[in-house]
Amino acid sequence: MKDKQDIYNRVTSKIVADLESGVLTWVQPWQIIKHAAGSITRPLRASGEKYRGINVLILWATALEKSYICPIWLTVQQGNKLGAYVKKGEKATYVFFFDKFKKTEVDKKTGEAMLKEIFFGRSYAVFNGEQFNGLPGHFTATTEPIRLTPIERDAVCDTFFANTGANVRHGGNRAFYRRSDDFIQLPKPEQFQSTESYYGTKAHEFIHWTAHKSRLDRQFGEKFGDEKYAIEELVAEIGAAFLCADLAITPEPGADHAAYVGSWLKALKEDKRLIFSAAAQAQKAADFLHGLQPKIDPEREPADPAHARASSHGLPANALQ
Repeated sequence: MKDKQDIYNRVTSKIVADLESGVLTWVQPWQIIKHAAGSITRPLRASGEKYRGINVLILWATALEKSYICPIWLTVQQGNKLGAYVKKGEKATYVFFFDKFKKTEVDKKTGEAMLKEIFFGRSYAVFNGEQFNGLPGHFTATTEPIRLTPIERDAVCDTFFANTGANVRHGGNRAFYRRSDDFIQLPKPEQFQSTESYYGTKAHEFIHWTAHKSRLDRQFGEKFGDEKYAIEELVAEIGAAFLCADLAITPEPGADHAAYVGSWLKALKEDKRLIFSAAAQAQKAADFLHGLQPKIDPEREPADPAHARASSHGLPANALQ
């Protein structure tokens, strides 16, 4: 039973770590691109059978972390049988198999034969379809996301963010800023449910972008799970609210708010000055982004984004980066 208990400990520790890091795999403000197999709600085995229980959460978490769209997971052997091979450098995700068997044992006291059920569990490695080269096309084929609501690109917002010169990439199913490589990653605009959710998410990641050592060099923490990172998230939330107000965009609640509430409350109770510091840092970040905008002649162009939006007729070449 020691091995079984170890499995429980490993899985529980991983999920607790994910929750403490703000990873909510079931909440996002954008629409997931659908696999060609249809509207998939669970990870699938190579046979098409749906994973169950704890394995669903493990594979969901990995798919979100790695931005996998393919819902199918295969062992190395299954891939090899299809003429495919795991790409160099790819790492496996471990899922778990639980079963039971019956065994006849003799009672030492009575000498009677007894039929007992023995439960066991083991882990094994799987890889997402996107980690292979050479799989048949239907393993990775996708369809265009269904638009719940049309999203209208906002010329003023696009111009504002483009003027910063930030490296913004679109694709996948995650929104994040990677400080080590200094780029912002966002899902494609059409994956978001509304204009507000797209620009609100973008504003949040741009506040994180200002923390880079070549800009404001903000040192509130860089990693999920780092206690100080919750404060950086608080700065990003407040800063995004400031930017949305400046750009006349109604902000929507972030998908990861719940994950940080506990950390924020604890930190704020321990340091009564923290909210003042976070707000000051958020304002500094918003001011930095405003400082990257070209100077405007108030007699020629309106400074208010709401008025500018009404008179804008086109975007600079890099506005839709």
